[in-house]
Amino acid sequence: MAYVAVSGGKEAIEESIKLLEFYKSGTDKDVEVEAIEHKLSLLVDRVMSEAGLYSKTYAALALKQSEGSVEEAVFLLRAYRSTLTRNYYTNTVDMGEMRVIRRISAAFKDITGGQILGATYDYTHRLIDFNPDRRNNSFSISAYEPEKIISCPRVSDELKREGLIDSYDPADKKPHDVTINMLEFPTDRSARLQTLSRADTGFISGLAYSALRGFGQVHPTVGELRCGYVELCVPYPTDETESIYIGEIIITEVECINSAEDKDQLKLATGYGAVFGRNENKAISMAVIDRELDNGGPYPTQDEEFVLMHGDSLEMNGFISHLKLPHYVTFQSKLDAVRKTRHIIQGRDEDNEKEL
Repeated sequence: MAYVAVSGGKEAIEESIKLLEFYKSGTDKDVEVEAIEHKLSLLVDRVMSEAGLYSKTYAALALKQSEGSVEEAVFLLRAYRSTLTRNYYTNTVDMGEMRVIRRISAAFKDITGGQILGATYDYTHRLIDFNPDRRNNSFSISAYEPEKIISCPRVSDELKREGLIDSYDPADKKPHDVTINMLEFPTDRSARLQTLSRADTGFISGLAYSALRGFGQVHPTVGELRCGYVELCVPYPTDETESIYIGEIIITEVECINSAEDKDQLKLATGYGAVFGRNENKAISMAVIDRELDNGGPYPTQDEEFVLMHGDSLEMNGFISHLKLPHYVTFQSKLDAVRKTRHIIQGRDEDNEKEL
């Protein structure tokens, strides 16, 4: 592909940036980063997930700078992330110890710890509220204090004890870090799950939808969807048997239950999804695709390279965006080829007319 530089474009670029600032100003009212962080929390969570950096404040700041463009905000947050020093890896988090704020199962009516609806739009009327600033004072904030949040056992643990689903053996090697190492196919499961977790939400959701419509082999049941807080700890520098608590993050985790590929095993199979923040559709879609990739097959959702190489928000949108760059040389060559062909065909037609 041939690109050419645009001469004399410096002043035009500077004016373009000034015009962008003008469009971003719009009104004298400003949107505070804190307001974006708390009032648009689902959008903030999506940006954190796709950027692979857990920082609500920086994600809100990126959204403000990018006029709410998710792709641009992810770009900004990934760029910032690349400048940070990585000092430690956390210990493996036991998701069974999650302090749950929402937990449902579509597979079982009665589960240990109970179904916890939590905060969700699933049961709301999809009608625009033309008075969004109206506050509902009918609830007490004290009911949602941290001490009210509980931990619940995982639904899949009981199925594993009964031998109805397989457990993944703990890996002896460290997880593949996709932020440092390139993907190599076939990938191991840790690399696959990391890549899916950082993938574009719309892309993953669309692929999962295609699988459910028949372009795949699975139509799973949500064994458990849970959202809540998990504690992060790092090994103590001088004694790795001890840990240091460094904070907590909110995670959405999903386990989907499917029919096993081998019907003779008399077992069920699972797909897994986990993402930063509250992003249930992406976590479910991730679990669907995880199982599809395990199955393998002729559909796009079962092609590991297709799924993992085309879902990255940054690369996907960057490559599409490159089409706006000058392609004068390549286009002129295409144009010349078409003109030459048309000229040859036109000449042949004229010769045939003369013969007639």
